[in-house]
Amino acid sequence: MHAVIVERKGAVATLRMGRPERMNVFDFEMGEALLSSLAPLAHDPGVRCIVFTGAEKVFSAGGDVGMMGNMKDRAPHTFYDLTVRLHAFVSSLRRCPKPVLSAVNGVAAGAGISLALAGDLVVAAESARFALAYQNIGLSPDGGATFFLARAVGTHRAMELTLTGRTLSAAEAASWGLIQRVFPDGSFASETEALAAKIAAGPTLAFGKTKELYNRAVLQPLEAQLEEERQGIVASSRTCDFREGIRAFLAKEKAIFRGE
Repeated sequence: MHAVIVERKGAVATLRMGRPERMNVFDFEMGEALLSSLAPLAHDPGVRCIVFTGAEKVFSAGGDVGMMGNMKDRAPHTFYDLTVRLHAFVSSLRRCPKPVLSAVNGVAAGAGISLALAGDLVVAAESARFALAYQNIGLSPDGGATFFLARAVGTHRAMELTLTGRTLSAAEAASWGLIQRVFPDGSFASETEALAAKIAAGPTLAFGKTKELYNRAVLQPLEAQLEEERQGIVASSRTCDFREGIRAFLAKEKAIFRGE
């Protein structure tokens, strides 16, 4: 199978890691494939929501431990090159102007957690499992794991995952605030599709501006954030989606947003 499979259905594009037989590990091939597949979707005006998921019953087991076992003295250089790709993709997902729905359909371990949390909304199948796993091989986390986990669950719970190797079920991950929704395995695909379609029908340009604001909110003081919000709402007020939203609200009708 291809490392990454791209599927389109209406305004929703699915970016699917396609090597379940290898647990969708993140290696050089996967990194290059994810980066090259995401770029055209991010800039395609016909795409209004991106679903990021894995094939079959696997999301991603993180780094390729088998490859790590063969690194020997090249480990520092190899990890440097590998994280360049991993971090570029995580950053690209965060900065993508389209809403990204991470759909965790199975195990998410190590960098797999980072990949999932890089989405704007994270849903999981009931059977999904989450494990940080770095401590098992003597590594500190990468891929933004420390950034995302500390903000999602707090530093103490993040450290618990790091120090104990605890595996969270999907239900536990939701109760911690790590993910937002859990769907039954049997309806996971259809529930995810319905949610993505709902997001894709929204005001895409406003969503993109909102995403920028949330990304900056944790990094700057209130006054700077207020100015960013002022600029954002002024820009949003120039869009056709804004005019349609006001028209529909006053007419007591459902707005039909076109991402314009």
